[in-house]
Amino acid sequence: MNDQKNTLLFIVLSALILFGWQFYFGLPQMQQQKQTAEQKVQQQQQGTPPGAPAPGAQQPAGTPPVPAPPTASPAQSRDEALAASPRVRIDTPRLAGSIALKGGRIDDLSLVQYRETVDPKSPPVVLLSPSGSPHPFYAEFGWAADSGATVKLPDKDTVWRQEGSGELSLGRSVTLVYDNGQGLEFRRTITVDDKYLFAIRDDVKNSGAAPVTLYPFALVSRHGTPKLEGFYILHEGLIGVLGDKLQEESYADIEKKKSISFNSANAWLGITDKYWAATLLPDPEAKVQARFSFEQIGTLKTFQTAYWLEPQTIAAGARGSADARLFAGAKEVSIVDEYKDRLGLKLFDRLIDWGWFYYITKPLFLTMDWIYRHVGNFGVAILIITVIIKLLFFPLANKSYASMAKMKAIQPEMMAIRERYADDKMKQQTAMMELYKKEKINPVAGCLPILIQIPVFFALYKVLFVTIEMRHQPFFGWIKDLSAPDPTTVFNLFGLIPWDPSHVPFLGPFLMIGAWPLVMGITMWLQMKLNPPPPDPTQKMIFDWMPVMFTFMLANFSAGLVIYWAWNNLLSVTQQSVIMHRHGAKIELFDNLKNLFKGKKKDDE
Repeated sequence: MNDQKNTLLFIVLSALILFGWQFYFGLPQMQQQKQTAEQKVQQQQQGTPPGAPAPGAQQPAGTPPVPAPPTASPAQSRDEALAASPRVRIDTPRLAGSIALKGGRIDDLSLVQYRETVDPKSPPVVLLSPSGSPHPFYAEFGWAADSGATVKLPDKDTVWRQEGSGELSLGRSVTLVYDNGQGLEFRRTITVDDKYLFAIRDDVKNSGAAPVTLYPFALVSRHGTPKLEGFYILHEGLIGVLGDKLQEESYADIEKKKSISFNSANAWLGITDKYWAATLLPDPEAKVQARFSFEQIGTLKTFQTAYWLEPQTIAAGARGSADARLFAGAKEVSIVDEYKDRLGLKLFDRLIDWGWFYYITKPLFLTMDWIYRHVGNFGVAILIITVIIKLLFFPLANKSYASMAKMKAIQPEMMAIRERYADDKMKQQTAMMELYKKEKINPVAGCLPILIQIPVFFALYKVLFVTIEMRHQPFFGWIKDLSAPDPTTVFNLFGLIPWDPSHVPFLGPFLMIGAWPLVMGITMWLQMKLNPPPPDPTQKMIFDWMPVMFTFMLANFSAGLVIYWAWNNLLSVTQQSVIMHRHGAKIELFDNLKNLFKGKKKDDE
């Protein structure tokens, strides 16, 4: 009966993993194909999204109305879109790009320390792009007025004048100036630090005869739905902390809701990708009216996060000012944590999607990162952290394996009880429980190592999937990127045959069974063969096929995770063998292997 319970538990856990694999990988692959087709349609027609929520949309109390969005315009190449406006260059050790004088937007940004592929000569990652380009994504700052006001304010078509000359770089700011010809002079001063933080100060001087009331605002806007990397296992889309709560809205969710409004202090908000983000960071003490919004212009979908500060009434002869900050760059853990602490940004470290197991995932990464800094290879760090995890759980695993060894030692008595009470299951179960009590055995202890591994497994998977530090990190040999699946496959003899199985319709992902997934499958098979086969033929078949199923499932996981699983299996085999030997249980691994190849079932002892 106990064997049946353990088997049932193992099957349930395996089914959960199978379901998870289908949910996280099978469905996303189909969704990605659909999304790619939609992107092609969207790219045929590009336009400029609104500078704030659409006209007619419900406004937060006190928020000024906004002009209607322009009609869609034909798409341009990125270079053509950049050439449509005079620009001020951005040049830092981490960033390259420009600020558009037309509109005063930060809309051209590349991350020079990150490349598109593992090839160091590949193009740098492009984060921000101007309106009219194939993938517009930009930040905009400025002032808005009350409904009905006739004051002329700078907008997306305003051409600013650079005061002085030179580029935006470390230690060198850029100042833009615009005079509306009606007594208002606007000045925008932009600075950037040595990482990914822009500071923007907007000043307005009122030389007119009457006071004006203006609302400082800032926004991040994206045109079109980008290619998603994580789907259900990773948040990509609109994100922010408004008050005490992390707000996450996927592109699909905000498309359905149209807009969501917030009133709070201690806020930050923006749009995040898997490894990159553009987020607005107002002063934590400032009270903001914020909004996540969606609008469709023709076939083009536009997404936006924006906030407005409290209005300022600027008297004649007086000045007004507003400060804003923009994080636009790679979500490096140390940098995100530094900004969180230095700027007092609540939960800003959640810009990285650590998942449900946050209190396991982040410490796990920090430990691995510390090891990496000493050994210089994240793959080796994975091997070391696996040993550390094994040592941490050794007392519990020792108890579990010891219980398994005792159960193996009393297997002849268990078989005798089954035969004696073959027709009376109640008496059989009672006799089994008395035997367990007599031998001081916990019948479910053998399941604990499997249960313990599940949160650690998913935490490590999160670390490998979401942290940019793992991106393009090599191991040894053919593994050039631990965050990507093993690129080899047995179906073309690991590259000896010039054929790419991944191009096979529908079956392609299932044919990419690389060398490391095979190693993982073999080690799992060895671990299962360490124990005697179940007496029930159905159970035996399930256990025999389990390593094969896991090999196919994990083949599409990151290579780092597969390496962890294989190494963990090998350590488990060694640990279990030593513990069983110490408790006098016969290790039948080699006998089982010989019987398997002989095609005979080993007689029960």
